[in-house]
Amino acid sequence: MDKDNDQDAQEPYRLDRQVGFILRRASQRHLSIFSELIPEVTPTQFAVLAKLVETGALSQNALGRITAMDAATIKGVVDRLVKRGLLTTVRDDKDKRRMIVGLSKEGRALYRELEPRARLITEQTLAPLEQHEQEAFLAMLARIC
Repeated sequence: MDKDNDQDAQEPYRLDRQVGFILRRASQRHLSIFSELIPEVTPTQFAVLAKLVETGALSQNALGRITAMDAATIKGVVDRLVKRGLLTTVRDDKDKRRMIVGLSKEGRALYRELEPRARLITEQTLAPLEQHEQEAFLAMLARIC
């Protein structure tokens, strides 16, 4: 069988069955719920607050890596949160080129206020799935990443 016949035997390409399209729609659903329940910060800003609560102060570079943001994005997010008084930055004593980012008192307080709503966002995003499906779905997504 030649390649042309193989392609004819394949199911037609359907956009709404493609992983990227489905992930984008799921992401749009999640972001819509997020913006409704947490209008105070963006999802990337919340990710920074959450990771700093979890890890404590970090270099800006390390913070970018663990929140899956490139250098330019993490710099912008950190700058905006510093300007709002939610983060603090200091130069690393050992390497003056390195910026250490930490939560301010206000940032920690805002995170405590937002964290229950963040849990609700996850709950609402996954609501169409049964509990066992939610666990399997999250595990499969983690494997892709």
